[in-house]
Amino acid sequence: MAGLDDLSELLSGGAEGAEAASDFSPGAQVPLSGASGQTAATQALASAAYRDGSLDALLEANSEADVKKPKLSLFEPNLGEAFSRAVQVRLLGGGRAPLIQSFGIEPQTVVEHCLAATRVRKQRDARLTGVMVVFGLLFLPGVLLWLGAFQLRRTIAGSLDKRAGAIGTVLLVVLAGLAVLFMIKAPVSGFLAIYLRAMLIAPVIGWLWAKRICERYAQDLRGRWSGLLGGTGVGAKIPEAVPQDPGDAGAERIRLGLAKLAAEQASNLVFYAGPKGILGMGTRWGSWQLAEELVPANPDEEINPFRSWDVVRAIHDQLRMLERGPLHTGGFPRPSIRHWIVSPVGEKAKAVKRPDGEEVEGYRMKQFEVERICNEQQFGSGNRHYLGTQFVLWDGQLVITLLITVTVLHHTLRIEVTGHALGPIHPLFTSGPSPKTKQVSKSVKFWETKTVNLPLVEAREVVRLAARAPFTWFPPVLDFLGGKLALPEPFGLRHAWADKPWRHRFMADDALRTATPVLRVVHAAALRVLEENGCDVDQFGKRSLALSGQVQAAAPTQADVYNA
Repeated sequence: MAGLDDLSELLSGGAEGAEAASDFSPGAQVPLSGASGQTAATQALASAAYRDGSLDALLEANSEADVKKPKLSLFEPNLGEAFSRAVQVRLLGGGRAPLIQSFGIEPQTVVEHCLAATRVRKQRDARLTGVMVVFGLLFLPGVLLWLGAFQLRRTIAGSLDKRAGAIGTVLLVVLAGLAVLFMIKAPVSGFLAIYLRAMLIAPVIGWLWAKRICERYAQDLRGRWSGLLGGTGVGAKIPEAVPQDPGDAGAERIRLGLAKLAAEQASNLVFYAGPKGILGMGTRWGSWQLAEELVPANPDEEINPFRSWDVVRAIHDQLRMLERGPLHTGGFPRPSIRHWIVSPVGEKAKAVKRPDGEEVEGYRMKQFEVERICNEQQFGSGNRHYLGTQFVLWDGQLVITLLITVTVLHHTLRIEVTGHALGPIHPLFTSGPSPKTKQVSKSVKFWETKTVNLPLVEAREVVRLAARAPFTWFPPVLDFLGGKLALPEPFGLRHAWADKPWRHRFMADDALRTATPVLRVVHAAALRVLEENGCDVDQFGKRSLALSGQVQAAAPTQADVYNA
């Protein structure tokens, strides 16, 4: 079975976007899972594709997300269905808006699991569609009566309160009573009497068959969900991403979409959004500035000419030694040290724009442009250069980034170090599936209670899945009838669902401890360059010692919030 045929529609119109994207992949292949050691956050987000439950939970995780209300509540998606559909459209859709990098996770792995979950649901819906054709199309009036009763029950329960659903339950009981009455004595005779009886009974038989199908696939989806969170889950299988022949345009679009996602993830351009901090890296919790006048060490000689890039390059080389120390007591893991170009956007901006031109190649600023921005764009409008030292800790749940920028204005050299922290994934994504149970009174000792297991798929859930099944082959129609999830913009898989790290004592300690050694390495490398070029480093040294004490504060600050 094709499995993800609707992705051809999803990616239609994306031929231009897909072809315009650079193909960085080595060829047609099944993408593998994310890097080892940083899988907890990736698998937590990927597990959302297999979840059931209400979509409202995602709104609690991020209030900026939005759900377009359904026309008929009977067709509304659950959490896993809405998340999978929204992520596929947003990350693989044709002509999509630029994405924010997801540090600490592998977004490609999350998308692959969304594709795999959609494939499982398509297999289930194919069987449910067959049931609807046999028991629904042939007995359409009866099916419409049953669906109308279920829809009325959901509407009343949703508009008033959950107990109001009892009115709909009464309607279902009345309808069942009519079915029994028709079986005993029909108001007409002949073939019409037989059809009227079958019209009310056949949907019930179809429901029993559909319930078995839904139960089997619900167990499969929940098994994948718990496997991802438990670390025993298998990789996503998406054969649809491997072209079977040169004319397999749909698979080629998916493959190019995944390659484009990987290339954008490797971009060295990030966006600063005011109090929100740098998107994808988190808010700025600390800032330490070393700014002193450039004075020759020898009054009779001049300072040797040097550029900001010379200082930055020396700091870069010295930061690579962070993982080494004089004692064998553990310490820093190997950090990621990269040059970043930071572009400013509005605090409430709903989209970002990546530049194009000769200075850009594959979503990355070329090296000569990075050096030019570092040396020249230090004042006024435009992008800025930062040297970043990034630690991904706690299996990807904590991302600590320290950014260094060097500016020279008139005779003043300023070296600024800022700390950014991105916290763990929202607890919604780390909760595993729990069995559905209910407390009931014992039959004899009625004053005592016992726990009984409920069916994995409730009756109303079977009806919802069966009603949606024929429309899953037409995703735009299903989005119109059942509503859909609108992801928060500018969208990045990691920062959209991240909590603050300061609620976790050990994570907060890691962030605070990182700043001191990094700051000292930065200052030592910068002072060495100044000294080599004939600068007086006395004032810089004194200021560095003062900052070395200041950086040891026991609490983070709100460095992106200024008191007016």
